Amino acid sequence: MVAKSLLAVCLCFAAVTSQAQVLDVPHQQDVPTRTLLVPTPNAKAVVLLFSGGGGMLRLKEDGLTKNHHTFVRSADQWSQYQIDAVLVDTPYDLGDIKRGDRRDGGEHLSRVGEVVQFYKNKLGLPIWIFGHSMGTSTATHFVNQLNQQSKLLTGIIIAGTVRTASLSDDVKLPVLAIHHANDQCVSTPPSVSENIISSRPKNTVSRLEIIEGGASDGNVCESFAYHGFNQTEPEFIKRAAQFILSQ
Repeated sequence: MVAKSLLAVCLCFAAVTSQAQVLDVPHQQDVPTRTLLVPTPNAKAVVLLFSGGGGMLRLKEDGLTKNHHTFVRSADQWSQYQIDAVLVDTPYDLGDIKRGDRRDGGEHLSRVGEVVQFYKNKLGLPIWIFGHSMGTSTATHFVNQLNQQSKLLTGIIIAGTVRTASLSDDVKLPVLAIHHANDQCVSTPPSVSENIISSRPKNTVSRLEIIEGGASDGNVCESFAYHGFNQTEPEFIKRAAQFILSQ
C-alpha cells in the first residue's frame, strides 16, 4: 500500500512541478529560503505551506522533492479553488518534539517573515499561513509576534496541531484548525486543535474541522498515517480552501 502511494505521489508531483516555479527568497548573507510556487489563473489568495517534522523538503532546482508530506501530495489541489500554493522549504533542520522544537528561533522566524513579504510584494494577494504538525509551531510562533510582517497575513490554518503550538489572545486573525478524528500521534492529539479553537476570544473568527476516513500506514506520526490525512487529501484541501475564500 505504501509503495503504491509513493508512486502515485511521485507521478502527481512531477506533473505539478511542470507548471510550478522555484523561487529562492534572499536571506541576508546566508543561503536563501527555497520555495515552490504552484500558481493558478485568476488566483484569489495564496497559501504558504509549512510542513512538519524537521521541515526540510530539500526542493531541487527543478522543484522536485523526495519528501512525501501531505502538502506535497496535495499541492495540485489548490488550483481548483483559485488559490496559489507555496511550499516553503528550510535550509536546516528545525527539530521536532523528541529532539527539541527550534521553530521559535529568531533565524527561522525571520525567514518566514521574508517569505511572507516576498509573496505579498510579488502577488499582491491575501496571504494565509498554513502549518501541519510541527509546522503549526512555525505558524503560531510567527503570528504571535504581532510584528509588521505577521500583520501582512489575512489568516492562519493549523492542522494535526502539535502540543508546542499556541495562539496569543492578541492575535485577531481568522483561525481554522483541522484534525483527523483518528490521529494517534502522541504529540498531536485532536484535543490540541480543539483547545486552541475553544479558547479563541469571542470577537474573532475561528473554526474547528474534524476529518474522518482515509487510511493509516506505518508510523502513526508520519505522512501516511491518519495524522498526515492519508487518502483524505481532497477533503482536507477543500475545507481549508472554503475557509480561506469565506473570509
